[in-house]
Amino acid sequence: MSALGRVVRAGVRRRRTQSIAIGLAALVATASSVLGGSLLVASQEPFDQAFAAQAGAHLTARFDGTRATAAQLADSAHAPGVTASAGPFATVTVDPEPGPGTAVPSGETMAPMTVAGRADAADGVDNVTLLQGSWPSRPGEVVLADGYGSPVREVGRTLRLPGLPGAPTLTVVGFARSVSRTADAWVTPDGIAALTAPGTTPGYELLYRFADAGSTDAMAADRAAVAAAVPAGALTGAQSWLTVKQGTDRNTALFLPFLVSFGLLGMVMSVLVAGNVVAGAVGTATRRIGVLKALGCTPAQVVRAYVGQALIPAAVGILLGVLAGNLLTVPVLSTTAQLYGSVTSGISPWLDAAVAGGALVAVALVAWAAAARAGRLRTVDALAVGRTAGTTRRDALAARAAALAARLPLPRAIGLGLAQPFARPARAAGMLAAVVFGTAAAVFAVGMGGSMAWVQAAKNHDTADVVVVPARPGGPGAGAGAAPGVGAGAGALPAKPVAADPAAVTTALNGQSGTAGYYGTGTGDVKVPGVAGTTTVFVFTGDSAQAGYRMVTGHWFQGPGEAVAPSTFLTEASAKVGDSVTFQDHGRAVTVRIVGEVFDPHMQTNELLTDAGSFPAGTEPRPDTWAVHVKPGTDPAAYATALGGALAPLGLAAEAGQQHGSSDVIAALNSLTATLTLLLVLVAGLGVFNTVVLEIRERVRDMGVAKALGMTPRQTVGMVLASVLLVGAVGGAVGLPAGLALHGLTLPAMGHSAGLNFPAAATDVFGTPTLVLLALGGVLIAVLGALLPAVRAARARTVTALRAE
Repeated sequence: MSALGRVVRAGVRRRRTQSIAIGLAALVATASSVLGGSLLVASQEPFDQAFAAQAGAHLTARFDGTRATAAQLADSAHAPGVTASAGPFATVTVDPEPGPGTAVPSGETMAPMTVAGRADAADGVDNVTLLQGSWPSRPGEVVLADGYGSPVREVGRTLRLPGLPGAPTLTVVGFARSVSRTADAWVTPDGIAALTAPGTTPGYELLYRFADAGSTDAMAADRAAVAAAVPAGALTGAQSWLTVKQGTDRNTALFLPFLVSFGLLGMVMSVLVAGNVVAGAVGTATRRIGVLKALGCTPAQVVRAYVGQALIPAAVGILLGVLAGNLLTVPVLSTTAQLYGSVTSGISPWLDAAVAGGALVAVALVAWAAAARAGRLRTVDALAVGRTAGTTRRDALAARAAALAARLPLPRAIGLGLAQPFARPARAAGMLAAVVFGTAAAVFAVGMGGSMAWVQAAKNHDTADVVVVPARPGGPGAGAGAAPGVGAGAGALPAKPVAADPAAVTTALNGQSGTAGYYGTGTGDVKVPGVAGTTTVFVFTGDSAQAGYRMVTGHWFQGPGEAVAPSTFLTEASAKVGDSVTFQDHGRAVTVRIVGEVFDPHMQTNELLTDAGSFPAGTEPRPDTWAVHVKPGTDPAAYATALGGALAPLGLAAEAGQQHGSSDVIAALNSLTATLTLLLVLVAGLGVFNTVVLEIRERVRDMGVAKALGMTPRQTVGMVLASVLLVGAVGGAVGLPAGLALHGLTLPAMGHSAGLNFPAAATDVFGTPTLVLLALGGVLIAVLGALLPAVRAARARTVTALRAE
């Protein structure tokens, strides 16, 4: 081994603390960069990537099993433009209930579930990704789509089907994700028979891919070609991949600003901490550099030796960081796939290589810059106990800071600690930057959590003591508590229930002594000039203000002729609050004035909300659900029982205790926020830790002298912690407004990307106590980062410290 190699090896072995510090910094920096980079890569057109990987279906077509046979439908695979197909798969729609062992909140029911009989997950088109468990192998087993709103979340649980003869059960053997959202669940082909009600015939589903499917017009032509290839009237419905893509892209656009913000924070902090640690480690070796030069080493050899001493522990940390980053990336990418409604993109080997190579280059450049500066020193200057040329001004600043601290009414040890940052202002600045970023990340996370809680409350606006819904055979009403715009599940095509006579329902509600108020909701499809496709109108009867929608601007409608709409509709219609909008309802023109912009994240299409009186008498859509509030002291369960008896002849059911849980998407976002914040705060704390370790290592002899003069271990801990208090306080004071600004920019960007406007209430989620605690977060990060080195310094023996360099 060459003399230079022995110097490198000896330096790494001798300065274990600094080597460990460099390795830890590189590990966390690399792990953060891998995670941040993976998030950014996963956010680049996730639907398109998943659609290509799964060979998604351009068209999901449903057929009436009484009008066409499976063989006739199979021939449609030869329709003009078709390049691939899968099916026909037999389909049925059932009304499931959770089996024993699954807790369900009172009043919550499951939506109708469209089940397809499919032998394999991969069939050439829409190759379903199995997320958990196995594919069904015999009748009675089912795989649930993760987009279907089921309270059953574990493999091995069961679903009951009380509406079918014998109330059969299905055992959940897995969970899967279809990027095309072709069904809510899958069973074996021969398992469909047990799910088919007597006297009915299963439908069929075929999945197609086309040579030209890139536009709405092309998809319309493709649909027409399929319809022409099957018996007349057999095609009952079709879902275009462009519709699914639009909804998924909106999710992508919604979360992309959030993920970009966290990803960039992590990468910037990682580079900052790693560079600060490497520069500090090389800087503390100035005197040894002087020794090497005195022994004949050239400046170039000195630089190579200390770059090598930094690269060896950094390389080990980088390799471990890539491994740790990938381990963190797997669950985080699973969460982002849930947010985006796509499939997990997986780990990118090229990203691992790019991050590892970039981190090594960054460490080498920082070490080279620090070592080159020391290598240019005159030997006598470097030997002067590690002093570097040009430190007179810095020493004067440190002396003035120490004199000022001595005048404060504080213990001497605390005063010495408070003056310490001024002795190494550049190093203190690096630690300050880490604390600023850590505090900003914490503030941003708390803000996002508060905003998502506000959004969840907005989603749960329609609280009621009792809900009235259409009854279904063998069970309670379907879709209890469903908010406008919430579908019955991925790919489900439930039939619209026949609405009961509103006057009869009103009579029954008014006849109950405990009724405090109620409102009904119905829907209808209309055409609005200038707006593509159909627009869904939600009409309300009764006291609709009890619906509790959150408003962005304006106010809730107060009578006939007024309406509110989400920002998606206002954008499509080129309208604003105060404008009048005319829509066509089966040839009748209805004009309403927009009096408010409503915030409702359920809405994925063009929608209007208005009073039933806005329609000409007798033409308004009939309400099919009612929300009821009972008087204080009234038992909702007893009230629902009595009301249900009165409504049973009308084909309605009453259910008590409507409950709202947390949205899976918001829960996933909160989980992702917590994970990323913890990692960034860890990076910030590690930056403080490494800087304090370097400070103690550099001043170990001074601490030995202080201990010899009577400084106790407790005073030593206090002095070290005091040395980071000022940095922590300033970092918290700067990081707080930085985090608030980042939150204030990111949340509106998330909304605008998805076509939503967030009101000020969604952003103003910080109370005064919260702001005070967050401002103290910088101090907490600094103290926690310095605590372990402080305790270690206090335990060091005085004689050992006095013998140190």
